[in-house]
Amino acid sequence: MKYDFDEVIDRHNTFSMKWDCRGFHVTLGLTERFDEDTIPIHTADMDFRCAKPIQDALQKVVDHNIYGYTGTFLPGYGMCYYEAITGWFKRHHDWDIKPEEIIYINGTVEAIRQCICAFTEPGEGVMINRPIYTPFTSTILSTKRKVVNSPLINDGSGYYTVDFDDFERKAADANTKLFLLCNPHNPTGRIFTDEELRRMAEICRRHGVVIASDEIHGDLIRKESVFHPIAKVAGTKGIVSLTSLNKTFNIAGLQASNIVIQDPELFRIYRERASHITPNPFTVAATVAAYNEGQEWLDQVNEYLDGNIDFALDFFKKHMPKVKIRRPDGTYILWMDFRDTGLSPEEIHKRIYVQANVMLEGGPQFDPERGAGFERMCVPTRRSLLKEALERIAAQFTDVM
Repeated sequence: MKYDFDEVIDRHNTFSMKWDCRGFHVTLGLTERFDEDTIPIHTADMDFRCAKPIQDALQKVVDHNIYGYTGTFLPGYGMCYYEAITGWFKRHHDWDIKPEEIIYINGTVEAIRQCICAFTEPGEGVMINRPIYTPFTSTILSTKRKVVNSPLINDGSGYYTVDFDDFERKAADANTKLFLLCNPHNPTGRIFTDEELRRMAEICRRHGVVIASDEIHGDLIRKESVFHPIAKVAGTKGIVSLTSLNKTFNIAGLQASNIVIQDPELFRIYRERASHITPNPFTVAATVAAYNEGQEWLDQVNEYLDGNIDFALDFFKKHMPKVKIRRPDGTYILWMDFRDTGLSPEEIHKRIYVQANVMLEGGPQFDPERGAGFERMCVPTRRSLLKEALERIAAQFTDVM
């Protein structure tokens, strides 16, 4: 079937974190203004209806009308949860996963927290590459671990690479025990090459650092890009892979995520130290339907996202040429550099968030040291709304373009 991603859908008053939670946004300091006229394009949440097979599967759960304790049973019990997952990764990434290597988890941030608690002790170091998705930092701090930042190198155009000399120095520190990799990278949009992944894995293994790889945007890649899981290209020793349907199929509210651990020793440690978490019946039904029947929807949504990204990049080139943006390899995120406008970060914020009344996420959240002057935008919304948001922003910067 053909899906309509241009459909106008009102998400107000649906308990949407993105559209309804004014107090949450203001409390976090994301914006001083949040009202009915605000356009929120700050969070990785699509404003699109989900794939029809997912809706149908959830309706069957509703019609059955019993919502008891739910499990993800291994093959032999007549269930197909694990088969749906292993089949997807084999078809899409030629990655062979055994059902017994999969652990359900209720979201990637929780997966990060569980990995930190399983593989490190309070006071030990967890390495990240800033700029980085904000909960990486907050989860390290909330678990009483030490943030070890090996910053990515910006070539000036928005293309980021790993500083391997610094990376090895940080990994070699005896206190560094875990590396949180983000690939495709949020917010820069980089998909790291196989060579980069192998080199990161070699360094971490040499120094006894476990890698937990957040790969939740791995199916939202641009048409000219290729994504490979690190465990596929660099081997499974010392690696924990964090996977999810939440971004791929826009079902974050169902908390549909999984951890894959193919290193037997790491699997044992994780099972001994991490919490056991079970899903709800909607999560299981959505996972099976999405992985088995959601391909058509995903193909169409990726094509639409390609169009949105190209539309936005063309708009900035024509109307805001001083804003530097590199086309992302993966994700639906734009990492925008406003520094050439000559405006202070505070003035940039005021013009976008208050005067234009468009909600983004400021760079310092992703990189407290180097993020000033950057903004993150997520574009998975109908193109007419994206156009309005960009026009509002551009109108506030005509004097500096």
